[in-house]
Amino acid sequence: MFTPVNMRSANAYRTVSVETSVTGADPHQLVGLLYDALLQSVGKAKVAIEANDIAGKGQAIGRAVRLIEEGLKAALNDAQGGELAANLRGLYDYCIVRLSEANLHTDKSMLEEVEQLIRPVAEAWNQIRSEVTTTPGSQVGKGA
Repeated sequence: MFTPVNMRSANAYRTVSVETSVTGADPHQLVGLLYDALLQSVGKAKVAIEANDIAGKGQAIGRAVRLIEEGLKAALNDAQGGELAANLRGLYDYCIVRLSEANLHTDKSMLEEVEQLIRPVAEAWNQIRSEVTTTPGSQVGKGA
């Protein structure tokens, strides 16, 4: 299939932009990027459901699950995070179940539920940036 030049250019720019963001990011920013990517994937899955794009839905949900499992859950530090880390792990596990069910049943409402659960956590994560970076002796992104 032929892809127009301007679309290829936009995709190349997007790829370089993401790679640059990741390369220059501290651990706190990386977790923020994971949240952003997760919410984007959930959004893409919703659009795919509306378009009856089963393959696109599966790819977007699969990516969302991987972002949670291999990114957000892997970043949790149970020893330092204590109850917060345990609560986040439970939330992430629940979201993985709901994403899997959304994929199985092609259910947009389950995707919206995950979005509603993750968005406040992502926003809170971004809001604590100034606290985390100004606390003496803090290790950015090493907590929960």
